[in-house]
Amino acid sequence: MKTLSINRERLQADLDELSQIGRHPDFGIYRMAFSDGDMAGREWFRKRVEEAGLDFYQDGAANLHARLNWNEGKTPSVMTGSHLDTVPGAGHLDGALGVLVGLECLRCIKEEGLSSDHPLEAVAFSDEEGRFGGMLGSQAIAGRLTPESIHSAVDLDGVSLTDAMDRVGLNAMDALHARRHPDSIHAFLELHIEQGPILDKMGISIGNVDAIAGLFKWEVSLIGTPNHAGTTPMNMRNDAFMGLSEFSSQIQRILDENGSARTVATIGRVDIQPGAANVVPGRVEFSLEARDTEPQVLEDIANAFRRALSAIARRRGLMFEFKVLSEIDPVKCDSGIINTVENVTKSLKLPFLQMASGAAHDTQIISSIARASMIFVPSKDGRSHSAAEWTDMDDIEKGANVALNTLYRIAGGRI
Repeated sequence: MKTLSINRERLQADLDELSQIGRHPDFGIYRMAFSDGDMAGREWFRKRVEEAGLDFYQDGAANLHARLNWNEGKTPSVMTGSHLDTVPGAGHLDGALGVLVGLECLRCIKEEGLSSDHPLEAVAFSDEEGRFGGMLGSQAIAGRLTPESIHSAVDLDGVSLTDAMDRVGLNAMDALHARRHPDSIHAFLELHIEQGPILDKMGISIGNVDAIAGLFKWEVSLIGTPNHAGTTPMNMRNDAFMGLSEFSSQIQRILDENGSARTVATIGRVDIQPGAANVVPGRVEFSLEARDTEPQVLEDIANAFRRALSAIARRRGLMFEFKVLSEIDPVKCDSGIINTVENVTKSLKLPFLQMASGAAHDTQIISSIARASMIFVPSKDGRSHSAAEWTDMDDIEKGANVALNTLYRIAGGRI
C-alpha cells in the first residue's frame, strides 16, 4: 500500500496559529470549555475545515466534526481527534495536537484524491478537561449523559454548564441528541502527547498505547484529638497527622505487594486542622488517588489501603473516614488497531514502545461504543498542563505520519 505523508509546514503553521488563541501574558493558554478563548478556537477550527473543502458539522454537544467522503451516515466512519479546550495556563499541544493532526490527515487524503471504504471524521470534543466534571463531548457521543447530569454539572466557581453554554448561544440539553449509534463508528484513533517522561527519556518517537488506566479517587479523613503541643506527651497523643505520615510511608509497600508495574498512587492534597504550630493536629483530610490498567489490581489496592488505614487508626486512637470522589474503569485498546499502528510504524522504519496511558482521554469514553486506540508522541521532560509543554516537530511529524497511514488502512483505503 502507498505510504502517505502529511504536510509538515502546514501542520506547523496550524499549531503556531492556534497556540496564539487564548494565550495570556504568562505564556499559558486559557481556553477553558465555553470560555471566550474556547469559542475563538472553535471558530478558527471551523474556518480551517471549510478552507480545506471538508464538510463541517457541529453536533448538540458542540463537538466539531470535519468530514471527508461523508454519505449521511450510511457507512460507519473512521473517527480521529481530541480536544481544543485547555486547563488554565495550559501548553499548546495537549488535545489540540490530536485535533490538528486529524484535520491534516483528512486534508492529505483529500488532496491525494484517494478513496476508502469508510468515510473519515476529525473531531474536536467539547470539555475534555472536565471544567464541568466530565468529558462532555465524548460522553455525549457515547450516550452517557442524562438530563440530570447536565442540569447538575457546575464548575469550581459554581457556574453551571447550562448557563455557560447558554452564554455562547448553545443549549446544553441538545447534548442528549449527540449520541451516536455504535454501528455508525467503524473505529476511533487519537493521537496525543504522552504527558509523561517515558518516551522522551528513552528517545523513542512513537508510543503504541495498549491500555488506558482506570482510577479511584478518595477524600480521606483521619480524626484524632487536638491538644496543646507543649504539654501533651508523645505517648499520650492522638495525632492525626502522624497517622497520615505512617500511612504515606506504607504506600510503596502496598503497591509492591498488591499492585503491578503500572500502578501509581498519589496523595496530592493535605489539609491539617486546626493548622497551628503549637497544636497537635486533631484532623487531617487528604486526597488519595490510585491508577492501574487492570480492574482487579485497582480493587486489590483499594482493599489494601482500607486495611492499612484501619490498622493505623486503631494503633493511634484515631477514626478514619473516606468518601469516593470518582471511579473510572480502565480500558483495553483494540488489538486490531494496535497491530495496524505497529505495522505502519515498522513500515516507516520508526522505533516504537508499546505502553499504557496513565492519563484519561476521550478514547476511554469512545471505546464503550467503538473499537479504539491511541498513539503517543514524546513530551519534553514529561511536561504537560503548563506553558513548558513541548514536543519536537520531528516527533510530531513522525506521529502524524503514523496516524495518517493507520487511519487510511483502517478505513480500507484504496490507491
